[in-house]
This record gives sequence, C-alpha cells and structure tokens, in this order.
Amino acid sequence: MPDFCAMRLIHPALTGLAALGTLLLGLPAQAQRPDTTIIHYTGQLTGALSAGGVYRTLLTTTHALSFSRGLHFGLPLTGTFTFGKQDRQLREREALVNATPYYWKGHFRAYGLGGYERSNLRGIQDRVQVGAGPGWSFYRDSLGTREVALSNLLIREATYYVDGSRRMVTRNSLRLKLLYTLRQFTVSTFTYYQPSLPTVSDFRVSQLATITLRVTKRLAVNATSNYTHESRVLAGKSPDNYNLTVGLSYTNTK
Repeated sequence: MPDFCAMRLIHPALTGLAALGTLLLGLPAQAQRPDTTIIHYTGQLTGALSAGGVYRTLLTTTHALSFSRGLHFGLPLTGTFTFGKQDRQLREREALVNATPYYWKGHFRAYGLGGYERSNLRGIQDRVQVGAGPGWSFYRDSLGTREVALSNLLIREATYYVDGSRRMVTRNSLRLKLLYTLRQFTVSTFTYYQPSLPTVSDFRVSQLATITLRVTKRLAVNATSNYTHESRVLAGKSPDNYNLTVGLSYTNTK
C-alpha cells in the first residue's frame, strides 16, 4: 500500500515538472515541430487591350510557388511570361524564372539566387544569373502581412544577345522589399538596383509593384506595374520597358 500511494504522488509531480519545464524553456507545442512543410501557390493572369489610334494587346501570367521547411528554411520559385502585340505585330515576348532559396533566423536572412530570362524587346536571347548574399528584415509581423526588408547579393550574369554577341558581368544586387496589408488590400513593391562591378555606370534598375484586392479567400483582383531600365542594350533597342496590367490571381496553401 505505501508503494501504491507513493506512485500516486510521484505521477502528478512528474507531470507538473514537465509542464514547468515547458513553460520555462518557452517551447510551445507548435514550435517543437521543426519539420513542418508549408506549400503556398499563387497564379496570376493580367492583361491590357487598347484600340483606336494604336491597336495593342498585352497578356501577362505569373506563377509563384514557395516551400517553407521548419522554422528557418524556404524556397520561393517564380515564373513570369509576357506576350504582347501592337498593330497586330508581335512586339513583346518576355520570360523570367527565378529561384531564391533562403535561411532566416530572427531579422537575419541568407539568400541564394538562380535566374533565367528572355526578352525580345531588349534583344536578349538568353540570360542566366547565379548569386548569393545576406539580407535583413527591419520589420515583419507575425502573420507575414507587413514587412520591410533589404538584401544585397553578389551575382554573376551571362547574357547572350540575338545578334550573336555575349556578355559576362559581375553585379551587386541591392533589393528593397515593402509589403503592407490592410484588411482586403495588399500593396507590395520590389525595387532592384544592380550596378556592374567595377563599372557602376553600367547598371540595371527595376521595380515591380502590385496592388491586390482580395475578393474571396483564394481569389483576388490585381493591378501590376512593372518597370525595367538597362543602361546598356543593343543598338535600336529601348533601354526602358514599362507595363501596367490588371487581372485576377488565385492562391492556395497546404
């Protein structure tokens, strides 16, 4: 009987010590599952049509697939394709694919980069980029709906032009990310400044801004502004490219 009573006393004591240890260590149940994988997909279709003096059509589709593993690792994949005609003649056929794996802890970020691009407007047959560098998140809320972050990557870039020439260059890539959500509205901007090294007069500037109005949990209306300027382009090609489109996006998370 004494042994049985002792066991009845020891059991709740051990339970209490375990609960106290969890409280002191600050380890909530959900934080003890670092192997959780979250998959987030967004598909977006935007377009523009103008008629009158100039007949112009523009169609852009963007797909983003991100994998986050545990508490510190992520892999965003994005792809964009743009097709446009002016006076029924092909003017724009752009393709851009990027992979940006990252590691984050607190405010610190470490990024990798792999990218591929084609652009008939700028005479680019193929462009390949690889790079890596650090980043810092100055502010990010717990839901990831508001963020201010800055990153600085060193990238190696190979460009093959439609005239048969090619160019190898090393660039510094500075990126500013702004994200703000208020109820159903979300505004996001990505601004890039990419000078070559050591010739900073050879540079590229681009900005992607999107305003999103969420209609349902998965469906939203988007207005997207996309601008790119390159200081060095082929003869006869414009250094500037700007598109403004409106369309729909679909989002799903697993």
